[in-house]
Amino acid sequence: MPWHGPLALSLLCLACCLLLPGRGCGPGRGPPGRRRQARRHLVPLRYKQFVPNVPEQTLAASGRAEGRLGRRAERFRDLVPNYNPDIIFKDEENTGADRLMSQRCKDRVNALAIAVMNMWPGVKLRVTEGWDEDGHHLPDSLHYEGRALDITTSDRDREKYGLLARLAVEAGFDWVYYESKAHIHVSVKAENSLASRAGGCFPGHATVTLRSGQRKGLSELRPGDWVLAVDRSGQVVPSEVLLFLDRDLHRRVSFVAIETESPGHRLLLTDSHLVFAAQAPANGTDGFVPVFARRLRAGDSVLAHHAGRRGLQPVRVLRVSREEGVGVFAPLTSRGTLLVNGVLASCYAVLESHHWAHRAFAPLRLFHALLSLLPPSGEAKNCSALETGMHWYSRLLYQLAWRVLGQDSLHA
Repeated sequence: MPWHGPLALSLLCLACCLLLPGRGCGPGRGPPGRRRQARRHLVPLRYKQFVPNVPEQTLAASGRAEGRLGRRAERFRDLVPNYNPDIIFKDEENTGADRLMSQRCKDRVNALAIAVMNMWPGVKLRVTEGWDEDGHHLPDSLHYEGRALDITTSDRDREKYGLLARLAVEAGFDWVYYESKAHIHVSVKAENSLASRAGGCFPGHATVTLRSGQRKGLSELRPGDWVLAVDRSGQVVPSEVLLFLDRDLHRRVSFVAIETESPGHRLLLTDSHLVFAAQAPANGTDGFVPVFARRLRAGDSVLAHHAGRRGLQPVRVLRVSREEGVGVFAPLTSRGTLLVNGVLASCYAVLESHHWAHRAFAPLRLFHALLSLLPPSGEAKNCSALETGMHWYSRLLYQLAWRVLGQDSLHA
């Protein structure tokens, strides 16, 4: 890291302290309070409300437009047709244009179609506008890139549209707008957008160990759970899950798959996630440093914890491969570490320094600590449903670091 890295990250921490949102249910996506276990409650969007509460073409939402796609454009090949029988496409142009969309948009709308049928049996999702090749929208519309849809229910019951918008938020759309009495507008980030590349996560079937000794899948993990982590001295200790830096049940990702020798462990994580490793077989825990998962090779060592034993033990990496998966989860613990499938990993990604990443997230941990001292309000109970997508603080910090430290200091 260049000499100004520590100073720059310290400045980022200060900047983020000044930008922390107020407590509440608003689209600031602030960290949840302690142990909110209220029953999941879906709150319909109000007319003209949009989530998150920022303009569509900002980093915290769907990002900037990247330019209109015509059928002869090179990027047109990135659009994929959607022939899901559970979705009704209006296709008033009779060209099939409404069926063309980005892969990210297709994944989200297919998930939403299932949610609609579960919510209202006999009713299907209806797409009235998709990719636009005829210039019917404003010049910078994401419809021209296959990143936006206008949707209704098949029965066109406008009383359902507020809840339809909420289901779209839950399905993972990056921006949802109750735009008109006649439809809901939804959009997604570009496939190669900065925010899409910035995350580091584990798959939902990966497990952590609760302080009770029971194992729990990351897809079932909730803020307020206590899981085994490692402190600065290298001791295995319980640590509270504060929130998720990224959580998306439907995102398709290529994982690095790490398999160790006996006793065997298998860990999947994204390229830019940090894992503690040594470049050669090790007899002790000294010499282990955080590295990007993509740097691991067979013959390296990682640190693992075995049930019934105290402390960490080095284990040799037998093989490293790639594996496709759907669903990403990145819990943040108060210690900044956690044991996933028995292997020690950092909670952080993108910047190859666990120390400075942990400091950069100190304002977020402090805000959570202060928030947990307050009694949960009735409004907060309605926020018990976990947000989908990257946490606003992660996105903001990454954007600032990109500008201050430069691309060479970050995984891209």
